[in-house]
Amino acid sequence: MSHHLFLLSPSDTPIYSLTHYSSKPAQTTSYPLSSNLPTWSTSAFAGTLTALSGASSATQSHHVQGGSGRMGGGQDRHVVQMIANASLDMIEDVMRKENAMYLKSVDKFNEWTVSAFITPGNMKFILLHETKNDDGIRSFFHDVWELYLKTMLNPFHTAHTPIRSAVFDTRVRASAKKYL
Repeated sequence: MSHHLFLLSPSDTPIYSLTHYSSKPAQTTSYPLSSNLPTWSTSAFAGTLTALSGASSATQSHHVQGGSGRMGGGQDRHVVQMIANASLDMIEDVMRKENAMYLKSVDKFNEWTVSAFITPGNMKFILLHETKNDDGIRSFFHDVWELYLKTMLNPFHTAHTPIRSAVFDTRVRASAKKYL
């Protein structure tokens, strides 16, 4: 089961991203895209279905910085980024309606659920996940926010620029392992 975290500046520029694979077993192994389509159409669009359903991420292995994890071909990564970008409008709509920092389940795309956390400075933390774990996700977002604030207090870091700190990355990964 995987989790994808994106930190976006107020102008929606990505400043950090993380893909975390949990050691907890996945609840479902079926591919909802292919199960909802007639059999004649699944063979014609097999590559697209594989990319969207995440099947290739379970079959290919790739070493990720700071630890090992499964990573599919380039298609999986682009699909996840597309889902995160598509959810930005929904996040902004929910932001206008609710006056909360933690926006639980903002959007859903097939098996992916999008949760968001908005800081007072309008930074957006977006998490794509497959299972429901509201308390763990809330705690994870609070830890990441605290780590982000510590990074912003560093006089050598410019605000709203990509975070390339190895310490930040290591601590976010440790928090993901703990809560997700």
